[in-house]
Amino acid sequence: MKSKLLLLYALSVLLGLAACDSNKTTADMDGKKAGISKVSFGNTDGKDVFLYTLTNNKGNQVKITNYGGIMTSWTSPDKNGKVSSILVGFDSLAPYLQTPPYFGALIGRYGNRIAKGKFKIDGVEYTLATNNDQNHLHGGNKGFDKVVWESSILNDSTPTLLLSYNSPDGEEGYPGNLKVNVRYTLTDDNEVEIEYNAETDKPTIINLTQHNYYNLTGDVTNSIREHRLMIDADAYTPVDASLIPTGKIEAVKGTAFDFTATEKIGARIDKVEGGYDHNWVLNRKDSSMQRVAVLTDSISGRKLEVFTVEPGMQFYSGNFLDGTFKTSSGQPVNLHTALCLETQHFPDSPNQPSFPGTVLRPGEKYHTMTKYRLSIE
Repeated sequence: MKSKLLLLYALSVLLGLAACDSNKTTADMDGKKAGISKVSFGNTDGKDVFLYTLTNNKGNQVKITNYGGIMTSWTSPDKNGKVSSILVGFDSLAPYLQTPPYFGALIGRYGNRIAKGKFKIDGVEYTLATNNDQNHLHGGNKGFDKVVWESSILNDSTPTLLLSYNSPDGEEGYPGNLKVNVRYTLTDDNEVEIEYNAETDKPTIINLTQHNYYNLTGDVTNSIREHRLMIDADAYTPVDASLIPTGKIEAVKGTAFDFTATEKIGARIDKVEGGYDHNWVLNRKDSSMQRVAVLTDSISGRKLEVFTVEPGMQFYSGNFLDGTFKTSSGQPVNLHTALCLETQHFPDSPNQPSFPGTVLRPGEKYHTMTKYRLSIE
């Protein structure tokens, strides 16, 4: 009888621990030491892959792997103190090797689309992989999202991870040996700062960005149609049927693309064929870092602010999510259950002379910054 009681007690403890783990609260974050930890995350292409956990002094955490520079999670409490991740991600490497739709990844050499995979520099035509129907998308068949980056922990006052990658001349059709490094920093203001740097030995094009999928509720069973969004942009770049910009820049006023005042995403999304997957022309006074977008959710009380020095931002409403991929807890990632806010130069800029240029030449330094700030309203 005594042994049965002991067994029942042990089972009750284990069940209690499991329940606590699935319903973390702010109290569970107390006592976490600020800094960066590193664990093995597997192996691919004959290289070791690691998972880094950045923790700030408030106990908020961001996890990043050097495979694809992927942010796998960003955990923080909601307005009720419940801790969850605002990102769609996985807790193991295997799902990322199944080529999911760029969940959380660094994108390069060129974020977004290039028409028919062709562009010219100084009269010389280059041909890239056409991995999005007839067009080139997000760096090609094996872009920066699918390579293992060199990684190192920087001994800064705030947790900072440095990722480096040398893209060889001709990779995916791009000219020039391109040396790239990206710094991820998690501040005590619960900001993820992303700083991109690159140099080349031949003229090339570059447009680096970050492809997080956000659901501020922390639960992909909730639609992002209920999220509210503000984009500081009076214009956008309309696209053709293959999502390539037409070359025009049109005003958002009076259209479903007007987010100059905060608007529920679902209010007009059905007026946009296929949903939102467009570039907004940000209102810029100068080249300094400025706030360009605010995303909010009433369920969690969370607010995500986007700051950047970039001229554009792609708002993608998860139109191609179809339940094929499931979260680590087994929830399918369905249509409109996550969204992306990708700061960038405009899609197809190499073929659009009126768009901001994306050519990088030897001796020049590519540098850009974006940060995402998470808070509670």
